[in-house]
Amino acid sequence: MTKLSVNINKIATLRNSRGGDVPNVVQFAKDVQRFGAEGVTIHPRPDERHIRYQDARDLKFEVYTEYNIEGNPVSSFVELVLNVKPTQVTLVPDAVDAITSNAGWDTIKHKDFLVDIIKEFQQNGIRTSIFVDPVLEQIEGAKATGTDRIELYTEAFAHQYSLGNKDAVTPYVKSAELANNLGLGINAGHDLSLENIEFFKKNIPDLLEVSIGHALIAESLYLGVENVIQMYLGKLKS
Repeated sequence: MTKLSVNINKIATLRNSRGGDVPNVVQFAKDVQRFGAEGVTIHPRPDERHIRYQDARDLKFEVYTEYNIEGNPVSSFVELVLNVKPTQVTLVPDAVDAITSNAGWDTIKHKDFLVDIIKEFQQNGIRTSIFVDPVLEQIEGAKATGTDRIELYTEAFAHQYSLGNKDAVTPYVKSAELANNLGLGINAGHDLSLENIEFFKKNIPDLLEVSIGHALIAESLYLGVENVIQMYLGKLKS
């Protein structure tokens, strides 16, 4: 079964835009789990422009499903993850000023760095995943780092699918097949939505988890959070 992890960064963005604590990030995480989500994802950045490091610490006591913390493993991020000890850490090579993640790791160029940081997290009982583009050489490189899983960066698929190009899923299928053969678990995320999630899931063999934030929150403005989560779960299990 493919698990749905809800990325709650946008809730923190809304809170921070006004000050105070409305909407409450921790309460929202509790609610999405109550509504059926099988995980909660956050992506704190060094400037804390949405999720704050303290949010990550507070959520530690309230996320009883999969707790996934994403981010670039700068020293402050590593310290945070080792302190919180989430279910999973997803390593993303985003620049400090990036609006959102926009590329996967070059797992060949950065192999030594990734090997060391992955080993440190695993030694502390934290499952590791690394953000990668659907390129076979990068999947092979990911295996060499010792990571437990990869997260396929799905923006290119989502964009092409919206234009009617269903063949855009092909490199993801090939990457997933290779990952399965190499013994890597497969996650996916970025711009997945109610429009494309069912098609993507049906084509990706052994997809373990999807992380969805921006689209899910936007869709919830019209359809309601609980309803949207149930819609995603239905599509992931169809």
